[in-house]
Amino acid sequence: MATQGIVPVELELTQGTFYTLWAPTWREGGAEWQALLGHGDKVYLFDSAAALLAFVQSEQEHDLIRHPAWGRFVQALPESIVTAPRDKYDMVGLPEVLAGSPDYGNVTTADKTLAMARSIGAIAELSPVNRMFASNSILAATQNGPEHFRGSGLVQWSAVGRVILANWDACVDAFDELPGAAPHIDAAAVSEAGALLEQAAKAAEERRAAEEKKKAERAQEAKDAAAADPYDSTVWAQAGIDPIKISISGRTLYTLRCYMGGRPLFLGHAGEIHTFSQPRTLVRWLLENKTHDLASLITWDDIITAANAGELEAVVHEDNEYSFAGIAADIKAGPNHVDAQQLSRAYELLADAADWAGDDAVNEVLAGNQQLQWLLNYLLDTGEQSEPVPPFEEEAAGWEQLEKGLTERFTTKI
Repeated sequence: MATQGIVPVELELTQGTFYTLWAPTWREGGAEWQALLGHGDKVYLFDSAAALLAFVQSEQEHDLIRHPAWGRFVQALPESIVTAPRDKYDMVGLPEVLAGSPDYGNVTTADKTLAMARSIGAIAELSPVNRMFASNSILAATQNGPEHFRGSGLVQWSAVGRVILANWDACVDAFDELPGAAPHIDAAAVSEAGALLEQAAKAAEERRAAEEKKKAERAQEAKDAAAADPYDSTVWAQAGIDPIKISISGRTLYTLRCYMGGRPLFLGHAGEIHTFSQPRTLVRWLLENKTHDLASLITWDDIITAANAGELEAVVHEDNEYSFAGIAADIKAGPNHVDAQQLSRAYELLADAADWAGDDAVNEVLAGNQQLQWLLNYLLDTGEQSEPVPPFEEEAAGWEQLEKGLTERFTTKI
């Protein structure tokens, strides 16, 4: 039986901010299902995360009790009910997003918002919403990513905007009618739940800080170990900018990355990473193009000076080589078949790309595929002790989704 995660979501509506639980599409009994927290034809929206937690703890009747992952979700309370940036949907602000350019951030935000709107409309049987999606197939275009809207595709981005401009007010009005269905929760229970959420948020922040400290320590150890490395004498090492090599989807690609204040910075702009099929192509491109995020670095002039002098070669250190080859197949075969070091390095690149782009693309996939999250925790030694059990089809499919999300960021130069 396939299971997907249960995700706490924050919805920005005309009346304010509301919280509920969303179960993305899962399969059970040979059929596909999706659900929002509610009962029958009612969707429950709460005016605070504390009220949502208090309701779940009250054990009142609702439809998600029958979800295959509900037991695990309840066991993880209150942490499982803390919303993250990736779980926030501004339903009111969609027209403003579509009024902007179709860059990675806007296309991703529009696609997430439309997906949530479609789910709410289908689950709550909201006629204006369902009618808009049924009559305008162009709304599915955002699923193709920002590359789809380049060149002549810009016309379709405008078409999506026109559909939303004509229909979205009626959809938002329909969403605004939902909060009235939420059951009353005792004020004392809400206050107690709020205290629990504050503790959970503090604990989560402490874990993140510990992970960052551990990552920094590993980086320092690696730096110390490479003290005698010939790479250190290259202009790349001196400038603090590294060529990286990525083997993925049957291709080998090259790009650049550095770290500023511990945060990754790639050769690219607006969430799109410029990649090249040959190192020499990368060097030639640098001489002819200045519009990218690395161009503002103080040491970037050192790179360009070397390139103009014909002395720049995109030498890739072995620590900056990332191979995704065979990982999905190994995951499907089971944890014992996975090279944990290869997986760890690939996951590092996935996380760096999402961090640089300023989104939660990786965490969003993991939130909807708890089995993959547990498998990664087990293989990457993050404290998860229980060994995952087969089958591993969902974990493999989730990893393939992560790889697809990464390659969609690439704007490959021949």
